Amino acid sequence: MSERLQPGDTAPDFTLPDADGEDVSLADRRGRKVIVYFYPAALTPGCTKQACDFTDNLELLADAGYDVIGVSPDKPEKLAKFREKEDLKVTLVGDPEKKVLEAYGAFGEKKLYGKTVTGVIRSTVVVDEEGRVERALYNVKATGHVAKIIKDLGI
Repeated sequence: MSERLQPGDTAPDFTLPDADGEDVSLADRRGRKVIVYFYPAALTPGCTKQACDFTDNLELLADAGYDVIGVSPDKPEKLAKFREKEDLKVTLVGDPEKKVLEAYGAFGEKKLYGKTVTGVIRSTVVVDEEGRVERALYNVKATGHVAKIIKDLGI
């Protein structure tokens, strides 16, 4: 099980392919705040709800100085289908080897329908302009999570 991040930690840097196969790097976002959210799988109901909520609030978040990056273990081709099917505007990147998921503490044991399984832990990490963890939220719910983040960040 990977270590969970705490406020003040340096956010692990990453470069992952987006839905178009282009590299997206956290380091390229220095100077802006970044909401990095981790979700189990594209094209599933909860993950679709969460991605649509981020897309619906993207302008509000951007105006407040936040970029949003969604990370899942999906390959770019699946992310492209997800983006097109749901008309998503949020940046989606794939981590099939789960190295970034593990570095952020977003992969490990979790409860699923009463059973303990190993998988992606739905999580959100807010990274500040210097690349430090401002907030780290684990085992979040797909529904209502974006509204809670907006409220908690005072946007």
